[in-house]
Amino acid sequence: MNIHEYQAKQLFLEYGIPVPDGKSTTTSENASEITKILGGESWVVKAQVHAGGRGKAGGVKLAKSGAEVADISKAMLGIQLITHQTDAVGLPVNQVLIENTYPIERELYLSLLVDRNSERMIFIASAAGGMDIEAVANETPEQIQSVIINPITSLQSYQCRNIAYALGLKGQQHKALEKIMRGMVDLFLAKDASQIEINPLIVTSTGELMALDAKINFDDNALALHPDIMALKDPEQEDARENIAQQFGLNYITLEGNIGCMVNGAGLAMATMDLVKLKGGRPANFLDVGGGTNVEKVCEAFKLILSDHNVKAVLVNIFGGIVKCDVIAQGILAAIQEVHVTIPVVVRLEGTNVEEGRALLSNTGLNLYAADDLAHAAEQVVALAGEVA
Repeated sequence: MNIHEYQAKQLFLEYGIPVPDGKSTTTSENASEITKILGGESWVVKAQVHAGGRGKAGGVKLAKSGAEVADISKAMLGIQLITHQTDAVGLPVNQVLIENTYPIERELYLSLLVDRNSERMIFIASAAGGMDIEAVANETPEQIQSVIINPITSLQSYQCRNIAYALGLKGQQHKALEKIMRGMVDLFLAKDASQIEINPLIVTSTGELMALDAKINFDDNALALHPDIMALKDPEQEDARENIAQQFGLNYITLEGNIGCMVNGAGLAMATMDLVKLKGGRPANFLDVGGGTNVEKVCEAFKLILSDHNVKAVLVNIFGGIVKCDVIAQGILAAIQEVHVTIPVVVRLEGTNVEEGRALLSNTGLNLYAADDLAHAAEQVVALAGEVA
């Protein structure tokens, strides 16, 4: 789960990580008043969306007066901001963050995440802050430094010093960096984060370190332990279908094709999508209904798939292990009739009681096709989707 920058910075303050003075608002009427509260002579207005690249997309702007802050806020609020990390529709800007500006001497990069190879937390740091870290890794990998944290000894002072030297920090800046790094570790562990990123971590003209931007991702599997973090969720920043899917225990991701896919098991779902693509089709979604699927789940799955008006045909690929194939077939028939599915549906069943399941799906009078194997099913659904289109 992602949260907004202003929410991440509130967490940063709780863990001793310095951030610019700022305040968020949902209305342009409050914007001018916020500048009076903050003081200063110039401010930055930042659109709050769950995507990077805001600056290049016009989502980060400087202002020299309270009136200008209000005008910028008014222009930003309510728009769909499109960046290189969003789709063509973009994300809604329902809130802006207004902050004081600071004279910047240098921009650094610092992040903490889980390293799957070492099975440890790892700090990634670079003197090339303010840039996409992927670009730095590709073009100048020597500028990236990393420190793996041993879970027994945790973060050590010498590791912080090594990062500080690599970043060209001096004197009291070493202690300031160590405080920030320890705050990141404490926050990471306390809230079950999966990534904390500061880009850029600035060095001001007076030598202070400050998190100019803040991004935190949380482990979805641990959210039940953190109702305070769950309360920060902004559903409007996520796909509506994906939010509905979570309520019914379905794993759903929207794609751009015209063939709906309903599968039980993430690995089988990915293999199904690959085969559809191989046969010349384009999957409209990833949908894993889980191993213990039932009629209610299948109904909700069909509703999700059909809510995408680009879908011209549906491929159902179910392996009957935990649930038998004849039970699955009954659920599919009930769901198709309940949801009033009119587009072609190709069903491939395999597993326990598969013959009984296939028999139930035959001669139903519905726009339903029972396939013998997955390759045939993929070819059939691609052909049917083309005919409907």
